[in-house]
Amino acid sequence: MSVTGGSTLKERQAEIRLRTGSKITQQELLTRLIDDADESRDDVIDSFRESTVPLSEDEKKAMRRGQINSGVETDESDVDDVLYK
Repeated sequence: MSVTGGSTLKERQAEIRLRTGSKITQQELLTRLIDDADESRDDVIDSFRESTVPLSEDEKKAMRRGQINSGVETDESDVDDVLYK
């Protein structure tokens, strides 16, 4: 754990004690944070992405410029076959 992470953990531990009167260990706090993160797994994963959605107007325009019409109609199952099989 980084020095910053350790001090943040201590700060949260102290804040919980001040606000609730409950004395908790850092392990209890970490366990709670991990459990909460597991419940919002997609949010945690998304927080590590370099970009965010929605796309900016410039990004949308760039995507549209790269689109082509191949003349072949593609449906959802075709995409799933390529991605997941």
